[in-house]
Amino acid sequence: MYKKAQAHFKKADPKLHRASLRFDVPDLVPSEDIFRDIVWTIIGQQLSGKAADTIFDRFASLFPDKKLDARSILKLEDTVMRSVGLSGSKARAIRAFSEHVLSGDLVLENLKKIDEVSVITELTKVKGIGPWTAEMILMFSLGRTDVFSAGDLGLMKGLKELYGLRQLPDKKKVERLSQNWSPYRTYAARILWRI
Repeated sequence: MYKKAQAHFKKADPKLHRASLRFDVPDLVPSEDIFRDIVWTIIGQQLSGKAADTIFDRFASLFPDKKLDARSILKLEDTVMRSVGLSGSKARAIRAFSEHVLSGDLVLENLKKIDEVSVITELTKVKGIGPWTAEMILMFSLGRTDVFSAGDLGLMKGLKELYGLRQLPDKKKVERLSQNWSPYRTYAARILWRI
């Protein structure tokens, strides 16, 4: 799929195409554990990947075989959740997410079958999950090829460097630029993050 994306970028945006030749971006593969991914993504909000991995690993260590599930999470005391490095707001978001899953208000298997806008709508019903988190789940857990997070700082920095801009582009400019890369905007995002 990455080769198809590169061929599209060659016609749609030669600068992005040249950048794509510098990076080997693996094809998107849907996740087998969306619950775990969503918990990781909540933890990763506004953190580097390394910091998120460290906190997530500590959190996962609270469970037998590091297997996370909604019922087990809801049994944890807040102090235990906080002791592994979770902020109060992230602990509440993980708890709210677990409640939605356990009650059946959010059926994770259904996310695989619905369009991107509906996935964002479903996930953002959970307090503590915003559009950015939902977009990351679409890209990295559901393997959708045409998702772009216009408000992501890393993507804005990548665009600034790619196009030699003096300042970070605003969200409207980012959205406008990203339309050229459709239907492979997820691959474009992965290139921009590497930049």
